[in-house]
Amino acid sequence: MNKKIIVIEDNYEVRDNLCEILELAEYDVVSAENGKIGIEMIRRSAPDLILCDVMMPVLDGYGVLKILNRDPQVNHIPFIFLTAKSEKPDQRKGMGLGATDYITKPFDDVELLEAIEIRLKKAADIKNSFDKAPQRLNEFFSDVKAQKDILLLTDDREIRRYKAKDVIYEFAEIPRWLYYLTEGQVKLYQSNDMGKELITQVIKQGEFFGFNDLIEDKAYQMSAAALKDSDITLIPKADFMAMLYSNRDFSIQFIKMISNKAVQSEKQMIEMAYNSVRKKVANALISFAIQSTLSENEKIFISQSREDLAAKAGTAKETLIRTLSDFKDENLIKIKARQIIINNIQDLKDLIG
Repeated sequence: MNKKIIVIEDNYEVRDNLCEILELAEYDVVSAENGKIGIEMIRRSAPDLILCDVMMPVLDGYGVLKILNRDPQVNHIPFIFLTAKSEKPDQRKGMGLGATDYITKPFDDVELLEAIEIRLKKAADIKNSFDKAPQRLNEFFSDVKAQKDILLLTDDREIRRYKAKDVIYEFAEIPRWLYYLTEGQVKLYQSNDMGKELITQVIKQGEFFGFNDLIEDKAYQMSAAALKDSDITLIPKADFMAMLYSNRDFSIQFIKMISNKAVQSEKQMIEMAYNSVRKKVANALISFAIQSTLSENEKIFISQSREDLAAKAGTAKETLIRTLSDFKDENLIKIKARQIIINNIQDLKDLIG
């Protein structure tokens, strides 16, 4: 499949020329005449790379990059600035905001294509570093040991099996591991004095968790438990910290991951504070649906306890059940025993607005 590139450029002739060059190089290309339209296109189509002019009406390139940096869905996409300015201060500003490259106009076609190819390959290499296969994960960490001659805890890594509802770690425990979910589903949650849970995050297969407190070297600020039978790889703290401090690409990716998780948690807190019950429940269903691997003919099957759904929505179990009943009457979902079937996830997204 051809890589997709979005070109954001206000000058029609330059934009048309760029699109022609990229199409001849067999890229899928879409274009926008200003930053505002460009952001809408990026969020809608999730391209593999962004080419963006700096000086534009409506919203300039710096504004585009700042907005994208706050969006965890797209802030990992390679971003190349195009500008007629060649002064170093402008370049420093662009790179300081997180741009991956900076090309001045007029540019050489070969130079442009080479820059794009390099950035796409770099992005692919970083993505491969986080391959979901346990074998690749082991190789990833073993390479760091070879580079730094770290021999401690070499044989202590293990894949541990947790049954549904098993606690992986509890609030106030001292972190010893970086966790990697090889298979299954995990919840991160907090409990109040009355024992009521609030699920702050749902971890899906192929994701790391438990790293915030590990990095800060403090006790866990929340608990983790398996939502379903799960296989979890335990990476010793020493191995993880060695990787973090010695591998630049890994560090950059992990910092982005932490930032993304923080943005998602903040968004959830705001939603729980201000959204209606219907929106809260819809958000909880969507969150579990995204993590689910069970689907058939665009229908999504969620096998989640009502307690966990209520904890994710931040509402009482009784309120959740009433809302689910309303959703069923509105044909948004079907309920079969303890399983919830989402007929069309877009209908739930439309409900949130």
